[in-house]
Amino acid sequence: MSTVKLTVNGKAVAVEVEDRTLLVQLLREHLNLTGTHVGCDTSQCGACVVHMDGRAVKSCTMLAGQADGASITTIEGIAKGDELHPMQAAFRDNHGLQCGYCTPGMIMSAIDIVHRHGGQLDETTVRAELEGNICRCTGYHNIVKAVLDAAGRMKVSQAAE
Repeated sequence: MSTVKLTVNGKAVAVEVEDRTLLVQLLREHLNLTGTHVGCDTSQCGACVVHMDGRAVKSCTMLAGQADGASITTIEGIAKGDELHPMQAAFRDNHGLQCGYCTPGMIMSAIDIVHRHGGQLDETTVRAELEGNICRCTGYHNIVKAVLDAAGRMKVSQAAE
């Protein structure tokens, strides 16, 4: 057993876990943050994406101990109170989800894409960047529209801050 110390969604936590515990298990089973989903256990689907120190990572293939000392943001930590993150709002407004299972990981990946590419996003780039996230329902068209919409919203909201 090891104690893993993290900041999760802005809150400092210390959790005692077995050394083989995955980050996704720590989040879901120990911290009850169930928005991070397990879809494949092989790093193929992207349902488990969270941000570690501001970068998207697949939490199903990362040991919790590897995240010791890191700042983790999950889907539960991106809204500001009742105000959705611009990416969440864009997914809602552009019908970028159906069953919703992939949506948390898709949104977390999309935020990372916008942060890395800024205003240099186009449909081809978004589609290429989302290859590590699988959606079995939507066909991606509205997801891509949502990411491009959110990129503009995020630029506006960052300028206002």
